[in-house]
Amino acid sequence: MLVLRPVELTDLPQLQQLARDSLVGVTSLPDDSERLREKILDSCDSFGKDVEGNGPENYFFVLEDLTTQRLTGCSEVLATAGFSEPFYSLRNRHFTSASRELNIEHGVPALSLCHDLSGHTLLRGFHIDAELARTPFSELLSRARLLFIAAHTARFSDSVITEIVGYSDEQGQSPFWDALGKHFFDLPYVEAERLCGLESRAFLAELMPQYPIYVPMLPQAAQDCIGRIHPDGQEAFDILEREGFETNSYIDLFDGGPTLYARTANIRSIARSHTGAAQVVESIDARGSYLVSNDSLKDYRAIVAELAYTVGQPVGLSAEMCATLNVTDGSPIRLITL
Repeated sequence: MLVLRPVELTDLPQLQQLARDSLVGVTSLPDDSERLREKILDSCDSFGKDVEGNGPENYFFVLEDLTTQRLTGCSEVLATAGFSEPFYSLRNRHFTSASRELNIEHGVPALSLCHDLSGHTLLRGFHIDAELARTPFSELLSRARLLFIAAHTARFSDSVITEIVGYSDEQGQSPFWDALGKHFFDLPYVEAERLCGLESRAFLAELMPQYPIYVPMLPQAAQDCIGRIHPDGQEAFDILEREGFETNSYIDLFDGGPTLYARTANIRSIARSHTGAAQVVESIDARGSYLVSNDSLKDYRAIVAELAYTVGQPVGLSAEMCATLNVTDGSPIRLITL
């Protein structure tokens, strides 16, 4: 059985292997043992805090195969993007110019460096082993974070964003970066993303141009990357799009990947999840597939389960499911259909 749970310090060696295998552009998962150790300790501290509002907390989850004790994925929730330093992105909007004498009005798309998205809750760090891609466990890894938010809404913002990794080729070249960022840093795309993961995006963003960049002046290959998703990032996009997330006018300042946005209360796994009391049963006449979680904080657990659930009735779980979720008869359970 696979379970999603908070990261622990003993996960460090396996987590670093996940970092090595992750997609270029997933900057929140650096292949650096000391930085990963800091992230783990920060997450453990966040889960242990008694807070009444969204702050700098970062909640780091791992997906573990209990049979092999192997980590097969990870994902994160940052309670407040830009809490400690500005969360930079590029705003893609039209600038309109007009001439009354010529009776001409023309709109030109332009990219402007901004930190408009600071203050939102940020989903990040999604990575799953290739053999589990497009399975219910991808849904678990992504959406169980949303069930966690539903159980602890006071810890998060009233809106949620996520950045989807933008296009780069098999050699790790990003046409968007080569046309824009590279001129200000003289760094390859892969190295810029690595530095961002090790440090922060703030010092890199501070070197970006402070004036609007008119999109038609960029090479066509770079223009084509604006809002374009890396093929390996498509699943992360699709899952959240089904949750009600929508693209907006913001893109990643390194690779031009799209940003998704949703009001927290409108997200499907938050708005439509049900709660009930756990009930240990000997057999289950399964009628549907569900994501199931407890409502704990530092002992949070979530699984995929085949259940026979009726709204308003106890949630029948096998003894193995209850043990995996760390619940007993009567414990609160949250679930949503796959």
